[in-house]
Amino acid sequence: MTGLDVDDERMKRARSLILKMGGIQACNSYTRINLSMFELFPRKFSPTIPPEILLIPGNVLYEMSSWTRTIIVPLSIVQALWSNRPTPGNLRIDELFHPRRRLALHRRDRIANVFVQADKLFKRWERQNVKKIRGRAIREAERWMISRLYHSDGLGAIYPSIMYSIMAMDLLGYERDQPDLAQAIRDFDGLMIESDDRLIFQPCKSPVWDTAIATFAIGELGLPQPAPLTRAADWLLDKEIRRKGDWAEKRLDLTPSGWVFEFANQFYPDIDDTAMVLLTLLHAKASDPARQAQAEKRAVNWLLGMQSTDGGWAAFDVDNNWQLLNQVPFADHNAMLDPTCPDITGRVLEALCRRGFNATHPAIERGIQYLLACQQPNGSWFGRWGVNYVYGTFLALRGLNAAQSPAAAEAITRGERWLREVQNPDGGWGESCLGYSTGQFERTSSTPTQTAWALLGLIASGAIRGNAVADGVRWLCDHQLPDGTWEENITTGTGFPQVFYIRYDLYRNYFPLLALAAYTRQLQSSSAYSIEWPQAQPALLA
Repeated sequence: MTGLDVDDERMKRARSLILKMGGIQACNSYTRINLSMFELFPRKFSPTIPPEILLIPGNVLYEMSSWTRTIIVPLSIVQALWSNRPTPGNLRIDELFHPRRRLALHRRDRIANVFVQADKLFKRWERQNVKKIRGRAIREAERWMISRLYHSDGLGAIYPSIMYSIMAMDLLGYERDQPDLAQAIRDFDGLMIESDDRLIFQPCKSPVWDTAIATFAIGELGLPQPAPLTRAADWLLDKEIRRKGDWAEKRLDLTPSGWVFEFANQFYPDIDDTAMVLLTLLHAKASDPARQAQAEKRAVNWLLGMQSTDGGWAAFDVDNNWQLLNQVPFADHNAMLDPTCPDITGRVLEALCRRGFNATHPAIERGIQYLLACQQPNGSWFGRWGVNYVYGTFLALRGLNAAQSPAAAEAITRGERWLREVQNPDGGWGESCLGYSTGQFERTSSTPTQTAWALLGLIASGAIRGNAVADGVRWLCDHQLPDGTWEENITTGTGFPQVFYIRYDLYRNYFPLLALAAYTRQLQSSSAYSIEWPQAQPALLA
């Protein structure tokens, strides 16, 4: 496709690495499916996602994670209507197949094998071409997909879903100027950032998330509120979700509220963003106080209503933990479900407790017990949405500290000790994505983001007087650039563990600011302790 010859040295190196990693046979299901559409991988060895899944009683679709839902519904239409299309010039990738690896679907255990056999039945069903049922299923999938395009930056506001929705509408016969298809194409194109020398393809956009954290960091400095914070608060209030989305399938009577990650994604407000916005609104005061108070009240009630049975909070749904679904052939993107996690639970506890809730409230008590139960033996917590144990630990510690529960004292001490143990000799902290594969902390060079996370965790644990905090603060100040920013090349955001990771370009700036703000406030509240600041401090506060 690039015009490079297969004997080009770069192509040979790429091919060698692909074969070393297992060849095309080692690719996950979505890659197999995409390749099979162009006769580059045998269709019979790619998972089948039938549109009839929408007709199965019991709302099975809503037992899958929200992002899986928005991907497989349009993809089921594509698979049902697609006729294989050979590539231009009959491009082949036969040299990427490993000579000693099987093509068959991966069979991880006996249960997974049951689903592999079921996949064969799905394929046989398709060959039988039961038109009446298949037609009804496609219509239902189309209705589901189109209804979720409205008030959103594309289906699910993430690129795989938008991509498959464009393909699905094309196969359904939509013309290019049909409004839904035209908008989907614009949303897809809007994820691309192109310059003269590079093309960046974003998986989605994160304006609410970035605005909330940046504003919260500025607010935590405790300075008089500047006008931009009022503007940020007004903008965030405009983004509050007031319609019921997929989450209402399990919480039908819950009043809609919450915030999304993107500019617009009405069906999918997320718990993490909602908690972060509530923290932000502690400092950022909107131009209409009554409106802000009502929004905050709705959001608090929505968060309480979205707590799962185990006491924790997930990203988008409640009790989305049907482990059996992890065995279906197309579940190898490692995100079939949306279970509760320590990082989001910690942030929710902090957001609620800083608004007057405490450990005597049943929801807070259950959240505390959840965090205590899922603490690792070494004192850390797993981080689902950030890399990795440093992220989970800092948020768990902040949540437990905000809850002020005597029952959490030992857990906080163990978490603080673990953070000190994994500090790098240079005073910072750094953790690799590799830990998601090895199941343990994997040290790497220090980063501004992870150093800030660790400092926030240590400060929350009450360890501000230790050398670890002083060394971490010095690391941040020493590595600040003249323009007030920090440089970071290591990826610290998690999309799907072991599958894809996200580089949030603003993490390197607002998390260090937040950590230094927390440190400054702790110093101001403790006259018995002081530290000689590096000369970078005035520039930082400016």
